[in-house]
Amino acid sequence: MPALLLDGQGLVKTVKFKDPIYIGDAINSCRIYNQMEVDELVLFDIRASTRNLPIQFELVQQVVSECFMPICYGGGVKNLSDFRKLFYLGVEKVSVSSLIFENPQVIKDAIQIYGAQSIIATLDISSSFFRKSKQIYLYNGRKRIRKPLDEVLLLLKELGVGEVIINNIEREGTWEGFDCNLVKFFADNLSVPVVALGGAGTKEDIKKVVNEGHASAVAIGSMAVFQSKGMGVLIKFPKLKELKELLGNK
Repeated sequence: MPALLLDGQGLVKTVKFKDPIYIGDAINSCRIYNQMEVDELVLFDIRASTRNLPIQFELVQQVVSECFMPICYGGGVKNLSDFRKLFYLGVEKVSVSSLIFENPQVIKDAIQIYGAQSIIATLDISSSFFRKSKQIYLYNGRKRIRKPLDEVLLLLKELGVGEVIINNIEREGTWEGFDCNLVKFFADNLSVPVVALGGAGTKEDIKKVVNEGHASAVAIGSMAVFQSKGMGVLIKFPKLKELKELLGNK
């Protein structure tokens, strides 16, 4: 699935969460993905997350109205009212990140109302500056959560989220491949689907993280918006037939 970063009214692409490059209009991009057999689209509003801004509900509504595939939205979700408005607009899934650690009760309440399948936890993970261990970062990498990943696993199980997206900040936008070990850690210890994000550069990277990382699904950023590494913008997506052949119809 394409993972798109919304910054204001437009889409951008970053490398390790830095140096955003404008890649185009969100509405037009979604229209193109409609024609590419895309199963699902993930949209993260990185400005709403980092600047404590309200959700752009009008823009979300426009995106949903243009898309024929399910939409997962994340960014700036703070309370039950935000969940209610997003689902009312037609968003299929809502991604949460900072809420997991800052106000988990809201997530529990949302799951009770809308069901676990609709609530997705997105974890942005990187090695800390002073330690070799992996840790969670919030607000587009600006705030570190001092909690071991084992404890994070327990928290996810307690909350009961229906899906987890694992994004390695150090791989994001690099085209260097997924962190299969990190994805596998969560996939093997959770009973819900785990989606790999951050680092896809080739179709073989997708195959590897599914086979070796045990990912249930794969989200791609750079591969979905650039011709290739170091080249210009080109909205694209692997054909369904290619993916089935690559993954052996998984």
